[in-house]
Amino acid sequence: MEFQVTNSPFNQEQVELLNRLLPTLTAVQQIWLSGYLTAVQGSAVAVTPSTAPSVSVAETANITQISKEVTILFGSQTGNCSGLATKISKKLEERDFQVTLSSMGDFKTNSLKKIQNLLILVSTHGEGEAPDNAIPFYEFLYGKRAPQLEALSYAVLALGDTSYEFFCQTGKDFDKRLEELGGKRIIPRVDCDVDFDEPAAEWMNQIISSLSESSTISPIANVANNGSLVDAESEYSRTNPFQAEVLENLNLNGRGSDRETRHLEISLEGSNLQYEPGDSLGVYPENHPRLVEELIEAMGWNAEESVAVHKNGDQRSLREALLRHFEITVLTKPLLTQLANLTSSTGLNELLEAGREVELRTYLDEHDLLDLVQDYALKGIAAGDFVSILRKMPARLYSIASSSKSFPDEVHVTVRTVRYEAQGRERYGVCSTQLAERVQSGDTLPVYIQHNPNFKLAENSDTPIIMVGPGTGVAPFRAFLGEREETGAEGKTWLFYGDQHFSTDFLYQTEWQRWLKDGVLTRMDVAFSRDTDKKVYVQHRMLEKSQELYQWLQEGACVYVCGDEKKMAHDVNAALLTILEREGGLSPEKAAEYLTAMQQQKRYQRDVY
Repeated sequence: MEFQVTNSPFNQEQVELLNRLLPTLTAVQQIWLSGYLTAVQGSAVAVTPSTAPSVSVAETANITQISKEVTILFGSQTGNCSGLATKISKKLEERDFQVTLSSMGDFKTNSLKKIQNLLILVSTHGEGEAPDNAIPFYEFLYGKRAPQLEALSYAVLALGDTSYEFFCQTGKDFDKRLEELGGKRIIPRVDCDVDFDEPAAEWMNQIISSLSESSTISPIANVANNGSLVDAESEYSRTNPFQAEVLENLNLNGRGSDRETRHLEISLEGSNLQYEPGDSLGVYPENHPRLVEELIEAMGWNAEESVAVHKNGDQRSLREALLRHFEITVLTKPLLTQLANLTSSTGLNELLEAGREVELRTYLDEHDLLDLVQDYALKGIAAGDFVSILRKMPARLYSIASSSKSFPDEVHVTVRTVRYEAQGRERYGVCSTQLAERVQSGDTLPVYIQHNPNFKLAENSDTPIIMVGPGTGVAPFRAFLGEREETGAEGKTWLFYGDQHFSTDFLYQTEWQRWLKDGVLTRMDVAFSRDTDKKVYVQHRMLEKSQELYQWLQEGACVYVCGDEKKMAHDVNAALLTILEREGGLSPEKAAEYLTAMQQQKRYQRDVY
């Protein structure tokens, strides 16, 4: 619709401005603007009776019938959606809504038919897969027992990563299925990339405005003062990281190892940051200076030119912007599409054509930004235009390897350095290589705590626990055992650990041995894949001990898995199914149901990446 003086309350100058502005707005910007206008209308000039829009009695009755009860369900693998769900829950409660907040894994599906207002916050992990704690609800909605939901109003916030092929797929699936079942959207779904803070805050503002308006509760009167719903509760957070001093930075691998694994001890003194075993530490890294210089040179830019690094207009030199503020090692289809609009590169436009999806996916997976600008001759794009379409530098999450009871005011992490060669050039893991090569004791790192309610020790310390963590996946189990040592927990513990070589790659070996001696660790099985003729991994050790492992499961043991999601976690899951079939006499279907029940009971938890 194009505004005209004759079809709107605006004068000619306002009409021209609106017609130029509105077509340029993104979906997220439209949502934000709508929420903002709703929010400030309380302070606007009152509408006189002669100009007030007429509202029928039926419409008035309809408004007053809108429920003030809101159910918020989250599906989260690392804790991002859990944290966002908690924030919007508090905001709604402050406005006198009655809020039910629940993980999808804890939600009683038989109550779904009774819900009138439903908010879904869900991430996607792996290749378009639902988070572990969202799987039961996802399968219920797509199953035969899902009810018709004509009375349901709902909204979906989806978290994902545009560098993956199936971006925000789980959120898209929930949105589509709830509509198929008869639900009506409160607002359109918002799909968030890794820098989700601003669009998530805008989605929250719009949700609160819509629900408040519908239920005649005062909308967000303080939005102009607060600006954002993000991280108001904590001084240091994802959007306001703490500059933490590095106390120790050690290489855990022995001489001659093909690997380099760093153990970092970081001070949290003065931050008031709190964590529990199972949580993660977020670290904001810097790009490799060499890659930044090569990119600037390839594009013919001036490294000292000022460019914007934030929507509020903050300026930094181009070198600092590329070093600290923007992602330059990961390519996404949206980025290539936007670059194609800035250049006349025929080759880039051809790569984006329909029918070349496999070729595009291969290119995205195997190349970085420097490759792209060289391969498609993108030199000539202005630096300011170029950086304006780059993604913000995302934090890297590392499973915390310490107990705060053992190490007050400290946090420890275990990081494996990533280095490899591709396309004739040396490549680096952004954060891991920075920590290995350019961070020393006394330096500071911007960090925050990422709470993960989906990876927690059992409340009953007598519960047996089975921990599976090859390589750096063993990090949280150092925290688990440190915590149990401090609290005097008496339940049995069993650790499966693996790496390449016993002599050089046995991470934290002396600590496991001490805990075995002291009884904090009941038993430990190891698999060093390069020390035998046939490669042996943790899942093979589990199968070798299938009878004892099954007995532990029958005794109510909790199973924790941490590490590689693409292969290890799937192999361990398959091993558990085999053990249930072999030792428990279960059919494949019943074994799968057993594991699903364990997940719902929080007896099978995974921190995989």
